[in-house]
Amino acid sequence: MSENAKAAGVNRAKLYQLVLFPLNNGATNVYYVLVLSYIATFGSNVLALGTLFASVMVTAMRLCDAITDPIIGALMDRTNGRFGKFRPFMAIGNAIMAVSILILYGITPMIPATMMWARYAAFVGLYFVWVIGYTFQTSCTRSGQTVLTNDPKQRPLFTIFNTVGSLLGMGVMQFFAPILAKNFGNGYSSAGFFRTLAPVGIVMSIVLTILAIIGIWEKDQPKYFGIGGEKTEKVKVSEYIQIIKENKPMQRLMIAGAGTKLALSIANNTTVLCMLYGCMMGAYDGLYLPMMVLGYVFSVPFFLLSVRTSQKKGQKASLTKYVSVALVCYVGVFVLLALWGRGDAFHLSLLGENGLAINLYTVLFILFFGIGYGAYYATADMPIPMVADCSDYETYRSGKYIPGIMGTLFSLVDKLVSSLSATVVGIAVTFIGLNTLPTQYDPYTPGMNVVVIVLFCAIPMLAWAATLIAMKGYSLTGEKMKEIQAVNACRRDAVAGGMTLEDAMAKWQTIDQLPAKYTKSE
Repeated sequence: MSENAKAAGVNRAKLYQLVLFPLNNGATNVYYVLVLSYIATFGSNVLALGTLFASVMVTAMRLCDAITDPIIGALMDRTNGRFGKFRPFMAIGNAIMAVSILILYGITPMIPATMMWARYAAFVGLYFVWVIGYTFQTSCTRSGQTVLTNDPKQRPLFTIFNTVGSLLGMGVMQFFAPILAKNFGNGYSSAGFFRTLAPVGIVMSIVLTILAIIGIWEKDQPKYFGIGGEKTEKVKVSEYIQIIKENKPMQRLMIAGAGTKLALSIANNTTVLCMLYGCMMGAYDGLYLPMMVLGYVFSVPFFLLSVRTSQKKGQKASLTKYVSVALVCYVGVFVLLALWGRGDAFHLSLLGENGLAINLYTVLFILFFGIGYGAYYATADMPIPMVADCSDYETYRSGKYIPGIMGTLFSLVDKLVSSLSATVVGIAVTFIGLNTLPTQYDPYTPGMNVVVIVLFCAIPMLAWAATLIAMKGYSLTGEKMKEIQAVNACRRDAVAGGMTLEDAMAKWQTIDQLPAKYTKSE
C-alpha cells in the first residue's frame, strides 16, 4: 500500500484475506444444494408429506424470517466482543445448520409412517432451526465485506473469489450428488442418499467456514467499523425502518439481487434438470454433468470480463452488461426447447451407441446455453459485493454503520427467492398431474415440455428483465463509489482525531471539499 493510500485511510485486504473470506459463501452454498435444492424432494418422496405441502411450506417459512432476520441483523450490529462482530455468527451459524440437518436427514425418516404428525412437526421444526443458522452465517458474507476492503478496485475481485468459493461448495455438491444417487435404487427419493450426502456436505462446510474465519480474523475489529470505529453510535431498532426507506440504492439492489437469484435457483433446480435431461431427453447420466461442466467453462471468461468492467466502470455497469447477454442467449434456448420433439433431429445428443453423436440441435443448444449460463453465472453473486457499497453509502448518507441489518435483509431476499423456486417448481409439476416431484428415472409426461420451457427459460428471462429495470435507476456507479469512499475516509480520520461525527458529517459532504490527499489517484 502506498503512503498516500495509508494517509487517505483506504482499507485494503491482503491477498489471502480476499481468497479465504469468500469461502464463507461456499460454506453456505453447500447447504444451498444440500437443503434448498433437495428439501422439497426429501419431504415429498422420502417422508411422504405431499408434494404441494413440502414445496409451499419452504416458502411459507419466510414469514418467520421477516421477523427473525431483522432481529439477527440488529444483534450483529450491536455485537463487538473479543471475537469481533462477524466471526461468532459464522461459527455458531454453521454449527446450528450441521446439527439440524444431521437430525433432519438422518433421523426423521425413521419416524414410523403411522406417526405422520411427528414427521410433519419434525420437518417444519428442524427446517426452521436450520434457517436461523443459515441466516447467521450467510448474512456475514454480505456484511463482512465492509471491513474486508473499501477499495473500489478490490471489491470487484470479491466476485471472482466468491464464485470460486461457491464452486467449491455448490459445484462439488452438484457433482457428487448424482454419483451418490446411482448407488441407491430410488436415487434422489432414497433416504440412504440423504443420509450419505449430509455428512459429506457438513464436513466440507465446516472446513470452508474455518478458512473464512481465518480470512476475516484481522479485519474483524472496531477500527474498521464505519466512520466512528469504537465510538460508533448504536442504532436503535426503531431507526431501521427509516434507514431502509431512505436508502434507495439498497432497495433497487434487493430487486436486482432477487432477479439474479431467482433465475439461478429455478434454472438449476434439480427437478427441472431431471425433467429436461432425464424425462425429456432420456439421457440424464450422459447430459447432466457434461452440461454443468460446460456452463462452468463458459463462465470463466465472463468472470474475468466482469471484473475488468467493474474496475473500469463500476459494478453496476458489469451487472447490467452481462445479464443482458444472458437474456439474449436464453431467447435462443427458449426457441430450441419449443422445437423439441418435432423430429429425430430435435433432441440433445452427445453420445450414441457408437460414440460421439452430436447433432445441429445440440451444437446450437451448447452455444446458446453455454454463453448464457456463463454470463448469468458470472453475475449471479455480483449483488453480494454490491451490498457493501450500499452499506458504505448509508454510512456516507447518515453516518450509521449497520452492516448486520444490510446483510440480513439480503439474506432474507436470498432465502425467499431460493425457497420460492422450490414452491414454483412444486406447483408447476402438479399442473401435469404428478403427485411427486419427478426424478431422472421417471418417464416423460405430456405437457412436461411446456413446464420445462417456463421453468428453465421463461421465468429466468423475466427475472433478468426485472434486474435490468431495477439497475437502471441505481445511483452507485464507479465514480460515485470513489467519492463515497474518499468522503468516508476523510470523516473517519477526523473522528479518530477528536472531531465529533456530526461535525465531520457537516464539514465534508462532497469530494471537492476534501483535502488533496483524499482525492489523489494512485
